[in-house]
Amino acid sequence: MGESRMELVAWLNDLLQLNYRKVEQAGTGAAYCQVMDSIFGDVRLSKVKFDTKHEYEYVGNYKVLQHTFDKHKIDKIIPVERLMKCKLQDNLEFMQWLKPFWEQNYPGGEYDAVGRRAHGAAKARAVRSGAAVPSAVRKTPGSTSARTNSRAPSATSGRLSSSSASASAMDNHSASMVIDLQKQVSELKLTVDGLEKERDFYFGKLRDIEILVQEQLDAVEQEHGNTDAPEINVLKEIQTVLYSTEDGFEVPPEDDDVAAAQVGGMVDHHHAVPAAGAHQQDFDDETF
Repeated sequence: MGESRMELVAWLNDLLQLNYRKVEQAGTGAAYCQVMDSIFGDVRLSKVKFDTKHEYEYVGNYKVLQHTFDKHKIDKIIPVERLMKCKLQDNLEFMQWLKPFWEQNYPGGEYDAVGRRAHGAAKARAVRSGAAVPSAVRKTPGSTSARTNSRAPSATSGRLSSSSASASAMDNHSASMVIDLQKQVSELKLTVDGLEKERDFYFGKLRDIEILVQEQLDAVEQEHGNTDAPEINVLKEIQTVLYSTEDGFEVPPEDDDVAAAQVGGMVDHHHAVPAAGAHQQDFDDETF
């Protein structure tokens, strides 16, 4: 049996010097990234945001986490969409896997969690401030030259210069917004791709179960005839679970044939689902 949520929160706070009160707070992905950093020491914490407020920021943290899993060949699917909702059950299950993994792989010794976070934040600030330096350097010679070559600039020249500067600032702001939006779109596409692969992975498992149940049912009926043998009852109950739908489910009118086939049984030739192992490999190759 896995550890309780209080024990897991206490372990997380002790290891990372945090002040989490509940398991759900780990759903931002930041703490998961730093747990991996305590093991491997090479997680890009400058890319991890601990003070996130929006789900699209969580995606950035999970991209760092997925990159670490890929780099160190960790054979575990990260259920990003479920973890990001910051619900208790999903994050509790993931943390119950994470704690034993940490215990098996932690190299020992003291881990300076606060120092590692501060170093990552300082590195991120240095990158941002360093990106602003070239524009300031480029402006300085121009302004010095203007003062040297023009002793008494006219009022018209001053107005034109001010107008040009304002237009340039607006262009830079617009370009920055476009870049940020493009980045958000790319991150959301990665999330969708990951969810689709995870969906196909579990669909493949259900399909394998369906085939196995049907084969066993056919074999029992051929051997014993159409009886009420316990084996037949159990197999049919499993089929009932596989084919059940939510209350109020209605077949979409434009896809009646395909949807009806999916409700009555998983489509064989319409949905050529690869083997479960293949889906696992595809998902592991994706970088979040």
